[in-house]
Amino acid sequence: MKTTTFNPIQIHLLQMFAYDNSPQSLEELKDVLYKHYSQRMNTKLNELWDEGILNQKRLDEINKMDLHQLK
Repeated sequence: MKTTTFNPIQIHLLQMFAYDNSPQSLEELKDVLYKHYSQRMNTKLNELWDEGILNQKRLDEINKMDLHQLK
């Protein structure tokens, strides 16, 4: 059997959330993480747009792609 070694971030999160395992806390955490990563993604997308790497033509190409097949 393969063992998993947790990194420092994972250990910290496990310790932080060991005290409250309610469904409401889970939903709150999911919401916070969603907002955080959504903001980071929007920032990066805006940078790519400003640098000319991302444009409407490229967005149209991506829209036609089956992203599930990307690896």
